[in-house]
Amino acid sequence: MNLLYSTLPRSNMFKSAVLALTLALALPTHAAMPTQPTLHVTTLDGKAYDLSAQRGKWVIVNYWATWCVPCIKEMPDISTYVSTHKNVTAIGLAYDDSDPADIKAFVAKHPVVYPIAQVTLDKPVKDFDEPRGLPTTWVIDPTGKVAKRFIGPVTPALLTAVIGGQ
Repeated sequence: MNLLYSTLPRSNMFKSAVLALTLALALPTHAAMPTQPTLHVTTLDGKAYDLSAQRGKWVIVNYWATWCVPCIKEMPDISTYVSTHKNVTAIGLAYDDSDPADIKAFVAKHPVVYPIAQVTLDKPVKDFDEPRGLPTTWVIDPTGKVAKRFIGPVTPALLTAVIGGQ
């Protein structure tokens, strides 16, 4: 590479391209998220949650954090949506390194009808891509396959566009 690099023109664009390629090759590769992800977590109330046990229903998997204003705004909407659609459930994943007691206190002030589990930055959920922004929401169809991913707040209208009138 050094011989090739030294014989080619040293334009800034070329140097930038070489640097970009070097960095891209140095970054770890991640397997693509499976179309039918698994999710096994323990909720804040100590119960086991298994996404596969929800088969036959639509599932909203919502990554959020206590410090995320759009997350806090959408939580009541998701809760109401789940309450008014019998074939829809949800799981909230607090993507937060806060003490679990602090997250429980937060949820006590911002109650929802669906379970909440904590996912720490150093122990991400295996089959879900790491969120690129918060909130991030995946809608899982009744067969367990990913129907849609949203980065940013979801609304009842967006959920209905994916789920329909279930």
